[in-house]
Amino acid sequence: MARGNGASGFEGQCRNGASGCNPIGRTSLQAVFALAIAALIDRESYRMIRLKYRPALACFATLALALQGCTTVPEAETAAAPMAEREAARSGPGLWKVADEDTTIYLFGTIHALPGSVVWYEGPIENALAASQELVTEIPSDAARDPASQQMVMAKAMLPADQSLRDLLSETDRSTYEAALTRLGVPPAAFDRFEPWFAGMTLALMPLMKAGYAAESGVETRLEQLAPADATRSAVETLAWQIEMFDTLPVESQIAFLMVSADQVDEIAPMMDRMVAEWLEGDADGLAELMNEGLTDPVLAKTLLYDRNARWAEWVETRLEEPGTVFLAVGAGHLAGEQSLQDFLEDGGLNVIRVQ
Repeated sequence: MARGNGASGFEGQCRNGASGCNPIGRTSLQAVFALAIAALIDRESYRMIRLKYRPALACFATLALALQGCTTVPEAETAAAPMAEREAARSGPGLWKVADEDTTIYLFGTIHALPGSVVWYEGPIENALAASQELVTEIPSDAARDPASQQMVMAKAMLPADQSLRDLLSETDRSTYEAALTRLGVPPAAFDRFEPWFAGMTLALMPLMKAGYAAESGVETRLEQLAPADATRSAVETLAWQIEMFDTLPVESQIAFLMVSADQVDEIAPMMDRMVAEWLEGDADGLAELMNEGLTDPVLAKTLLYDRNARWAEWVETRLEEPGTVFLAVGAGHLAGEQSLQDFLEDGGLNVIRVQ
């Protein structure tokens, strides 16, 4: 698919591409769990999945580690960009940079899973990666494939033996949750042994798998393949840290995460299509508006987005003390909306320039 066709063109292609996908049934749950673990590579991935519409609110989560939630923010504050450079002509996914006399750090927002037909690697993105001596992602690229890491995730995801996921839900939430699983062809008891955060993550990924999204086509996977062979690979976080972040969320926030997926299970793939279309157009403000409008859970917002953006800004400031060219790839949601990574960098006195 060519870039720049807008949301309708991308959505049409996604739907066409999904026509050959098999429905998710009981035999594919193991694959879903595997993808859920792999998806932990981004907040963005999660941010993009969390979709919930109510009279005055719209919430969403994305595919890999990003949720958001906070009190409703006026649209003008959500969409505002502090620097003129951010309004540069857009011709593809957003790319920014921070530089001093001997160091350049590119900032690229990723989507952890995509349909295989999406074209995004060209122009300034290709040039920036080719010139980089270091590729930095959220977690090490091989973390989710490590058997020990997978065992760690599953151990963290399990409820105590005397608890059941559905028993943690109110009668109304339980009914909605079971109906969502039924729509996906999954037995109601499928996730009874798991904590709400893991069930919510997996439930959000199922419609995307059916629609043709795959981690193998995600941005991080491609960047790992396309980066110079001699470029150093590193990460700003570890998989264990990310899992601990989810595992220590209050139960109420975990259930809220689960229910936004259950409430709007039919809207997850269409909303993701629209988010990817905005990403392909390089419209950070449009992406932020889709992601952040009516955020409702301040715990999720602070834990999964804002605190991490602040820490990553400190990482960038420290990395500027060493010479070289660095390509930092994190979930697209971290580079859009209020309290974005760019905001924290600018608050620290750095000049963030939009490249594309």
